[in-house]
Amino acid sequence: MRLELTTEQEAFRASAQQFAEAEVRPRAAEIDATDRFPSDLVRRAGEQGLMGVTIPVAAGGAGRGYVSYAAAIEAIAAASATLAAILSVNNSLVAEVIARFGTARQREAWLRSLATGAAIGAFALSEPDAGTDAANQRTRAVSDGAGYRLTGRKVWVANGTAADVFIVFAATEPDIGGRGVSAFLVPADAPGLHASATPDTLGVRGLGCRDLDLDAVRVPAEALIGAAGGGFRIAMWALDGGRVAIAAQAVGVGQAAFDEALAHARRRRTFGRPIGRYQAVQWMLADMATELEAARMLVYRGAAAKETQERSASEAAMAKLYASEAAHRAADKAMQILASAGYRRGSTVERLFRDVRATEIYQGTSEVQRMVIAAHLLAGR
Repeated sequence: MRLELTTEQEAFRASAQQFAEAEVRPRAAEIDATDRFPSDLVRRAGEQGLMGVTIPVAAGGAGRGYVSYAAAIEAIAAASATLAAILSVNNSLVAEVIARFGTARQREAWLRSLATGAAIGAFALSEPDAGTDAANQRTRAVSDGAGYRLTGRKVWVANGTAADVFIVFAATEPDIGGRGVSAFLVPADAPGLHASATPDTLGVRGLGCRDLDLDAVRVPAEALIGAAGGGFRIAMWALDGGRVAIAAQAVGVGQAAFDEALAHARRRRTFGRPIGRYQAVQWMLADMATELEAARMLVYRGAAAKETQERSASEAAMAKLYASEAAHRAADKAMQILASAGYRRGSTVERLFRDVRATEIYQGTSEVQRMVIAAHLLAGR
């Protein structure tokens, strides 16, 4: 059993970290303050192979495995949770879906552009009444013989402000739940597709979230991804990878918070000595380091399962559940260690504290992850 990255995996992680330190970290506070989608950094990430990490080289991607992908997302997230989330959507929820389920024409039209950063993808699954209950799709896709007309509303569509193409989930057979959901490729300039800003968010600002209104948006029959009625299965397959990526994002944010706390504990002095000499602070640092390392191992396990198994729902759920909650605890402890220096608006720890909270919510809340894990345990899988 290997518990460390291979030479190739480490090299890719190090390349991502170098990019993050040189170009992403200096922009992180600005992205948070302005809540502006960092289009230029996304393009640069594409040039680094980070927009299509697992997509084959022949299709414009980096041709790497999922462990390399997770390690790279962690490195980016330590600098900017926002850019890490943008990359995770484009990689796991859009490019990989087209590579795995798309037709030859769909791959030819979109895959290279998405993998290189020339185009940006978004994933439109959530609705006002279909978040945790994702099978409860109210958006309808009605066949007109030569194609479909999509009508409904999507919410919290990350990358929506800059997306060139959306994967939209809609019910083609509304009365049979998830078995009646289909997936469609919808260009951003499709007539009848209207985007509006989502409410302001606590953290991960600059993610470009938009709500989408689909007013009888017509797409041709070849816009269907996979078979009619296969959309919910596609969404769940995509989320296996997306949850591993969000778990890696959480570890990156938690690690950044730990690094800030450790540096402060060495530097800050009270009563004539560094606060790191006090047992209360030492125990917080020890807990943070141990939990983050355990989370990282679960992320790598989930990533390895994604590489080798058709479905890896339980492994992905365990990784996301533990990593997001461990990172939240790490950010909370970092805030405690820095005290007023961390609590002030504009400090790095204050931003990390806000950013990490989203990892327990998007792409399935912690409660959903526990449901997924329990279902697999009870089924004996």
